[in-house]
Amino acid sequence: MGDKIWTPFPVLLLAALSLVLLPGVAGFLHSLDSDFTFTLPAGQKECFYQPMPLKASLEIEYQVLDGAGLDIDFYLASPEGRTLVFEQRKSDGVHTVETEFGDYMFCFDNTFSTISEKVIFFELILDNMGEQEQEQEDWKKYITGTDILDMKLEDILESINSIKSRLSKSGHIQTMLRAFEARDRNIQESNFDTVNFWSMVNLVVMVVVSAIQVYMLKSLFEDKRKSRT
Repeated sequence: MGDKIWTPFPVLLLAALSLVLLPGVAGFLHSLDSDFTFTLPAGQKECFYQPMPLKASLEIEYQVLDGAGLDIDFYLASPEGRTLVFEQRKSDGVHTVETEFGDYMFCFDNTFSTISEKVIFFELILDNMGEQEQEQEDWKKYITGTDILDMKLEDILESINSIKSRLSKSGHIQTMLRAFEARDRNIQESNFDTVNFWSMVNLVVMVVVSAIQVYMLKSLFEDKRKSRT
């Protein structure tokens, strides 16, 4: 009779759990952070809408990356139309609100500018959206019967949530650093063009003044007396 190869029960259970829990693990990769960069023409206003559940957290961070003055008007309104935030001529801002159910509206207003367009970056961070709690309930139903492995899936869940939160914060910091870098680069390029322009103006003025001085000095030493024959 041939020898039979027995697979230990914990290994079989781990393999089964990996197949069952895979969809739940994939759910932790869903990100509730988003960012967007757009160009707002002079004299125009752009509004965005974000649906939110009850008792969630909505954080909006924005920066003006390019444009004369690096400023913009910003306001945030609740689903009932009540103004929550109103700022004028700001280059950046961060605002967090505890939400009600409905669509929140936030607008960037460049109507005060007649010639200069603005490049605007903003990021939305949504917390307590209800999806994480549903994922935790999905995990808890797999805890029964795993005592033989001495595994604590709740500890695993807590570790995964901690890693997810830290990765989200790292991504947020990197995004904001890229936005700061883009704004600083635009400022440097604008300063470079300004310096070059005024340098050329000064050079032209110096050449013209030098030519006038040479002409005036030359005219002083000219003999204006007419010779008579």
